[in-house]
Amino acid sequence: MKTGAIVAGVVVALGLAGGAWYAYSRAGATAEAGERVFATPERRTMAASVLATGVLRLRVGGEVRVGAQLSGIVEKLNVEVGSKIRKGDIIAEIDASGLEARLAQARAQVAVEEQGVRRAEVELSRARQLDERKLVARSQVEDAQIALDEARAMLVKARRDMEVVQTDLSYAVIRSPITGTVASVATQEGETVAASFNTPTFATVIEDGALELIAMVDETDIGNVAVGNPVMFTVEAYPSREFEGRVARIAPKGSIISGVVNFEVMIRIDSPAELLKPDMTANVSIRTAEREALVVPNASVQREGSERYVWVEQGGELVRKAVSIGTRDASFTEIRQGLGPTDRVLVSPQPQSGAAGQAGRS
Repeated sequence: MKTGAIVAGVVVALGLAGGAWYAYSRAGATAEAGERVFATPERRTMAASVLATGVLRLRVGGEVRVGAQLSGIVEKLNVEVGSKIRKGDIIAEIDASGLEARLAQARAQVAVEEQGVRRAEVELSRARQLDERKLVARSQVEDAQIALDEARAMLVKARRDMEVVQTDLSYAVIRSPITGTVASVATQEGETVAASFNTPTFATVIEDGALELIAMVDETDIGNVAVGNPVMFTVEAYPSREFEGRVARIAPKGSIISGVVNFEVMIRIDSPAELLKPDMTANVSIRTAEREALVVPNASVQREGSERYVWVEQGGELVRKAVSIGTRDASFTEIRQGLGPTDRVLVSPQPQSGAAGQAGRS
């Protein structure tokens, strides 16, 4: 079957009594061998769909490699493959005893420089008071101001040095930037990591909801697909379970596969996707249209060459009527022209070619 062939699904509204269909189903259930079964056309909601195949992929940014920006020994590793983590959870900790000592030293230096600033401020204030009383030279005030400026600069540097150590210390605790599932772990407790040149990867995390379905739609069908179309799909691993989604994006440019032009259709998955994994293949049905239509059972529609026809009872005889059909599913066929809502259409058994000559034709 061509990938993307248009098929039809039937959506049956709850509460349709359908007297004619009831009569048809009763007749089909009780008909003896050779007894004719008829049905009356009825209006139902027909849903046209595009079929395609697809594959589950991680959207851009859906997979994050969490690494270390600090060299050292891995002291704690808190995750394993399959672990569920939330944004901010600790993945690993690097031995930070050396950094803690540096931080204590940096804080002590900040305290020293703060004291130096206070002392310089006192000296400047004293020099200004003496200057006002003409007890010291003006140059002493200027020297005191220079000393205060230098003390303040030293304090700024000490604080900056302390912030650098604090930043390095924060790197010792590696946290998850997203909520998701751990897909891989690339280190272990006791291992030494070096962040001199490349950031070593500790773990790979897949974000919740990061999967999207990429369906390949044939160029003959892409015109029927629009953003927002509802989608149903199954995967080989769970063939009896249906997942839902909606068309999110349609590629503006097609690709040629085995001589056939296909367009990528990106589908956002609405169903809970815990069972789904990247690279799973999927059978996709994109609902493209829905309308009220006059339908008959598939068994009643016959074909001769390019003509479609049905047998209709008129005055106790069978009359062959050409019809124009529309969408079709496993049970029903849309009749666009050729039948009315009161016609009695033969469902079974269909006349043999020899007997058909005895029936009328219109």
